[in-house]
Amino acid sequence: MSQHIAKPRTTAVILAGGTGQRVGLSIPKQLLKIAGKAVIEHTLTTFENADSIDDVIVLMAQGYVPDVEKIVAKAGFKKVSKVIEGGSTRNETTERAIAALGEGLAEGEDANVLFHDAVRPLLSQRVIDDCVVALERFQAVDVAIPSADTIIVTRTHGEDGEFITEIPDRSRLRRGQTPQAFKLSTIKRAYEVASNDPNFQATDDCSVVLKYLPDVPIHVVAGDEYNMKVTQPVDVFIADKLFQLASTAAPEQVSEEAYRELLTGKTMVVFGGSYGIGKDIGELAESYGAKVYALGRSTTGTHVENPEEVDDALSKAYAETGRIDYVVNTAGVLRIGKLAETDNATIEEALKVNYLAPVQIARSSYKYLSETKGQLLLYTSSSYTRGRAEYSLYSSTKAAMVNLTQALSDEWAGDGVRVNCINPERTATPMRTKAFGQEPSGSLLSSEAVARTSLDVLLSELTGHVIDVRQQDPTAGAARASGFEQALATVLDRQDGV
Repeated sequence: MSQHIAKPRTTAVILAGGTGQRVGLSIPKQLLKIAGKAVIEHTLTTFENADSIDDVIVLMAQGYVPDVEKIVAKAGFKKVSKVIEGGSTRNETTERAIAALGEGLAEGEDANVLFHDAVRPLLSQRVIDDCVVALERFQAVDVAIPSADTIIVTRTHGEDGEFITEIPDRSRLRRGQTPQAFKLSTIKRAYEVASNDPNFQATDDCSVVLKYLPDVPIHVVAGDEYNMKVTQPVDVFIADKLFQLASTAAPEQVSEEAYRELLTGKTMVVFGGSYGIGKDIGELAESYGAKVYALGRSTTGTHVENPEEVDDALSKAYAETGRIDYVVNTAGVLRIGKLAETDNATIEEALKVNYLAPVQIARSSYKYLSETKGQLLLYTSSSYTRGRAEYSLYSSTKAAMVNLTQALSDEWAGDGVRVNCINPERTATPMRTKAFGQEPSGSLLSSEAVARTSLDVLLSELTGHVIDVRQQDPTAGAARASGFEQALATVLDRQDGV
């Protein structure tokens, strides 16, 4: 009869003892805000959401423990069990973590530990899971990526400067990242042996195992390029951009019964609901039992650029149903042409419909959505990442939708109001046909596919996300591939998108 063996507890130790000197800051760089949140909050969010992690301990720079405790409390992180002041050196900080990890363990009991730099906020769930799985076979695990650069070894010769003494074989060189994962008993033993060395000094934990426990193999897990460390001033800018560009996978579609259960009795207001994506969203939600107010210039005479008409539409929906759960805005105009040759009326129309209208819709919707803990759903365009010639008005206003989404999701988080943004690839809509004429069959997304993904997002707990919808996806156009890997694809794939 086989005996069930319980899995060891897995703890993530966030090493946040660094200062902001190299970034030119007066505060630790892990408290620097990127994409609206402190760097360490992004990092903690990743581990909070990791199914393979049981709890988290933070080792914070001296004097800043209360700052992290406030972040943890405000974000509601449930896995963070301790915030401890780090030591004056990396060695001392790790030793404090090891001591804290040993508390509460029974004699002979072991555990898994992942040491991760707080200033690597772009870590993927895949890397975390790979590390934990590797610990089932190995006692020590590192994360690394191949070096794209040639590495040279130099020696300084007085005032003449540096000279190359060796060029190692690049095929064998790797750039180390974190996490570094260990059996607790292994890393504890390595530090115990190292403590007998009067010259002991380490910048990472795998090197301690390598030097002081040479018989312990250190397995290497593949890292990724996006797992960058925020160290230099340029890193702050790059990380911020990656957060802005990174798109999120749409939630998995639920069953027909679940759609009906979630939408029956709910109220949805759709601006731009006369045709295309907006019309399809409204009809889909209505088929599952929602009360839908589909508003548009050609059907209900609703002009989104008129704040009074927006207010009236929302007031009517609320008066008739007593609630508003979802507000969707797909209204927009696409005007192509050189800016210098564009008349004032066209510029004013683009700004009013594509930018000011969503702002007014958001402002008017807030009081209703805060009652129901509902969601505002906006739409951007695949051209938002880089403005194109003759699309200056459209691209710039669509980029504003991404920033508006991210800002409002943060601003309204405390009230439980979610805000997301759908970013469809080129889609077959009347607006696009009017601008470009008939295009090859199969080259565009269907508006129905975008509507289905939009509904999945509305029913999710996501907030502050840009959700890509791509045609090549096997599930009828709904986005499934996601994460920071998509940031690069975003830039490459959207060169001709609108």
